[in-house]
Amino acid sequence: MVRFFKRLDRNQAEDEEAGDMADYFFGVDVGTDSARAGLFDAGGALLGSDAHAIRTSRPRQDFVEQDSEDIWHAVCTAVRGAVAASGVAAGEVRGIGFDATCSLVIRDRSMKPLNVSPDAAPNWDTIVWMDHRAKAEAEECSRSGESVLDYIGGVMSPEMETPKLMWLKRHHPDAWARIGAAFDLCDFLSWRATGDDRRSVCAVTCKWTYLAHETEPWSRSYLRRIGLEDLSEKTGADDNMLPVGAAVGRLSEAAAEELGLTADCIVGAGLIDAHAGALGTLGAHLDASLDGRLAVIAGTSTCTMGLAPEARFIKGIWGPYSGAVVDGWWLNEGGQSISGALFDYILELHPAARDLGGEAHRTLSQRIMEIYEAGQDPAPRLHVLPDFHGNRSPLADAEALGVISGLSTDLSDESLVHLYWATACAVAYGLRHIIEHMNAQGYTIDTLHLSGGHAASPFLRKLYADATGCSVVLSGNAEPVLLGSAMVAATAAGTYASLAEAGKTMATDGLTLEANKTARLLHNGRYAAFLQMHEHRREIDRMTQLDA
Repeated sequence: MVRFFKRLDRNQAEDEEAGDMADYFFGVDVGTDSARAGLFDAGGALLGSDAHAIRTSRPRQDFVEQDSEDIWHAVCTAVRGAVAASGVAAGEVRGIGFDATCSLVIRDRSMKPLNVSPDAAPNWDTIVWMDHRAKAEAEECSRSGESVLDYIGGVMSPEMETPKLMWLKRHHPDAWARIGAAFDLCDFLSWRATGDDRRSVCAVTCKWTYLAHETEPWSRSYLRRIGLEDLSEKTGADDNMLPVGAAVGRLSEAAAEELGLTADCIVGAGLIDAHAGALGTLGAHLDASLDGRLAVIAGTSTCTMGLAPEARFIKGIWGPYSGAVVDGWWLNEGGQSISGALFDYILELHPAARDLGGEAHRTLSQRIMEIYEAGQDPAPRLHVLPDFHGNRSPLADAEALGVISGLSTDLSDESLVHLYWATACAVAYGLRHIIEHMNAQGYTIDTLHLSGGHAASPFLRKLYADATGCSVVLSGNAEPVLLGSAMVAATAAGTYASLAEAGKTMATDGLTLEANKTARLLHNGRYAAFLQMHEHRREIDRMTQLDA
């Protein structure tokens, strides 16, 4: 899908009439399915955007792979399209910031693509974030008892990079013997743009067990224990990482030509995609207490981001991570491995969805809203646990399974409405479950800053507010994830002295929805069933294990 948005605000028009040179900044977001680029002015106005699809391969169960050169091509196409849509001259773009999924890119010693599966072509060099091939390695990490686990909620996820690197070393030794570098995707993009392989503190802290607050940031005992004592040698990840928003360097001549920009453009040290969303939505509040605010970036998956002035250790919640979004703040990160993708899966399961075509989500949401706004529970006996791809938070159980309770043989349109409703409630209750765990350890979350695809749904916005009892605040910007990376670019280019200063000018709050107190009783009852279903699933798992 290609999207264009163009706007000139009054101040920009006045500047141009006066002959002043304005500053413009790119935010580039590489998600699971596409690369998107947005061009912003120094006030945070989005002037032009574009997107280009990314190819994905699923060669086996739990394997999800991409081609980093295909990703770079998508980035270049989107950037060129956004420049064309904006009407801004390429020479006026002062900075660019990249955010991306926490996918792992590997290269050989000549920095050429290196396949991540033994039977794959070399171009499939990227293990996508949702790839779960390293479940056994993640469990081994969790059993190690090493202190680094304290900073990831006590349990290693197969979505993190050290288990994936362990898998490569054990199951693809040919690649490990030839490996010359490994990058988190946002750092790969910075390297591809500049030729400088320095990494951002964001990705290595959140996904590589790098402890940015320590004098010795890599735990050598942990790396020896899991067989990755050669991690730095093989991957190029050293002890010195760049703060988010620091300048990596200027675009290389080759990258500038590919992107349609100039070599005067500064590249900022970037972020994981959800972390850019947190920066874009919380940016206006970085000079105040954030204990009551939670960034919720909800699309294919959901990420929740809380920022605190001190380290808070919360079982089942990743972190505390020092400086992973903004230097000086500690990040606690939760989430659901699939949320938006679960709605798609439910549609695939139900035959009535075929008649709704591409408007299925909109149609079902509208039908549910008519019932729900009348104060009714559309399906009081139908309940779902949303852990069809494991439970990232707060249970930190990659082996958790989804559950649907209350099915009949009814395959009508109405039964699909009911199942969609129960699934939406389950996703909202998963968020409430995370909030309760965070509030028990020092947070006072009562405001959700929502971005991502779910923010565009009036039904989901209302459901999140009612189910959690929190206010839901939307960004004042149409593309808050892109805005977060543009804030990185503006800081790296020197237009703003810090991310907090950039946030004051570039980030704004938009529409606020308050929770419906009348609906609270309905959701309290359904949430109690949700918690009980977790207990029932655990009991069934225990019984099955005993039988085995």
